[in-house]
Amino acid sequence: MRAPFKTLAAVALALTVATAQGQELKIGYVNLDRVLRDAGPAKAAHAKLESEFLRRDKELVDAEARLKTVSDRFEKDAPTLSESERLRRQRELVEQGRELQRKRRESQEYMNQRKNEELAALIDRANVVVRQIFDQEKYDLILQEAVFAGPRVDITDKVIRAMNAAPAK
Repeated sequence: MRAPFKTLAAVALALTVATAQGQELKIGYVNLDRVLRDAGPAKAAHAKLESEFLRRDKELVDAEARLKTVSDRFEKDAPTLSESERLRRQRELVEQGRELQRKRRESQEYMNQRKNEELAALIDRANVVVRQIFDQEKYDLILQEAVFAGPRVDITDKVIRAMNAAPAK
């Protein structure tokens, strides 16, 4: 079963149980995308990643500029070089280009890994806050995915405020 159908089934079951017991069902909705964009810890994580990768990006740009300088010098000198010297420098250029591509690929992989780590930590933290709200305010059901959710059940702002107030872990 896909997630929306599971969610729909869970809501239907909860409504049936609540109706059978004569109680009002208390449902909440959290827009996780908004939490991960607007909460203070999410903004801090984004800034941390940006500063972390700013230095790496600068190193790659500098390496690319050095390679271009060497390549331009080779193009200028090529007509006057001996065949063996021209081939040697051409091989060096190709090798430097490969090394730059390898570093760029490694940097991208590392960046993706770090983003995933930060995202996982934020989601865990958001889930803890949602669970606390669930327990404290006696919710029967809190959803993180919904096709439509009215402002009456949207507790996203409450989750963001709680995340902003909680100390970082």
